[in-house]
Amino acid sequence: MALWLVRAGRHGEHERKFLEENRIYLTWSGLRRDLREVRDRDELMNIYKEVYPDATEGRARNQVGQIWAFAKGISVGDWVVLPSKHKPAIHVGEVKGGYVFDPDAEDPYYHYREVTWIEQDIPRSNFDQDLLYSFGAFMTVCQITRNDAEARVRAMQRNGWRAVAPTPRVGGEDMGDLDADTGPTDIALAARDQIAKLITARFQGHGLARLVDAILRAQGYSTYLSAEGPDKGVDILAASGPLGFGEPRICVQVKSGDNPLDRPTLDQLIGVMQNVQASNGLLVSWGGFKGSVDREAATQFFRVRLWDQDDLIDAVLAHYEELDEDIRNELPLKRIWAVALPED
Repeated sequence: MALWLVRAGRHGEHERKFLEENRIYLTWSGLRRDLREVRDRDELMNIYKEVYPDATEGRARNQVGQIWAFAKGISVGDWVVLPSKHKPAIHVGEVKGGYVFDPDAEDPYYHYREVTWIEQDIPRSNFDQDLLYSFGAFMTVCQITRNDAEARVRAMQRNGWRAVAPTPRVGGEDMGDLDADTGPTDIALAARDQIAKLITARFQGHGLARLVDAILRAQGYSTYLSAEGPDKGVDILAASGPLGFGEPRICVQVKSGDNPLDRPTLDQLIGVMQNVQASNGLLVSWGGFKGSVDREAATQFFRVRLWDQDDLIDAVLAHYEELDEDIRNELPLKRIWAVALPED
């Protein structure tokens, strides 16, 4: 069996369709050609050049390799990982069917394989850094073989989606070489994953509330941070003005666990907001949110904000220079410049 990386569009625009229809699609626009009878890569290259005559030689080789992998390389029983573009999470599925071509489908959904999603919304922070590094490859379809990846992901399933191999230390990980067919990796995403690992290591439990409190103060709010221990649903209270008597008045709950939060936690926050006369709420969940909470985001837009780990890291980066010195000492970061690589 093998482990494959698949993507649902550069911006995750096909992700919901993948998940709701229990399929993975080859989302090359205009490729309305049946690939079942293609005998080798040379024949596929000729088809590709007919469909995309303006493609450079390097782009053609890259994309033909991915198309071949989807149509000919993936097998029934293989596992696929689908990194989400909408949240810091990864979906894992098992391939249940062979390659299918549907000429009557809407472009670009002509090519697909049936899958069963074994688990959705697994927090990225559950995976070891070397796996995340491979999952950050700029490929739409590729096999992940480095560091026994397939066996380790299957072992994670048996362990409640927790890593079972020793987790590399936060600084100076040996990422190893990428798989030969994955190409360059997204180093910006890899850096965010490292920041997430460091926050997990140094701001556990009440520490995460302390970090959120520091961010809110850096944003100009006056805050009240509950002491460690039972907080009756109030981790932080925040309001504008030097004494905190201004608007908005925000009630904050911070959850540092790995598991996505469900609807009852959001309902609890809304109830606590009324008890403390807060006009707005902020629910911070390091493990992200289940779909039942995501679906309420629009309904509660004028009252509640939802922060997952991506939102929290964005806030840290946006206000890092204004954070307290002790927080910056615990979370040492520096800016770097890197070459922006194409995603195709």
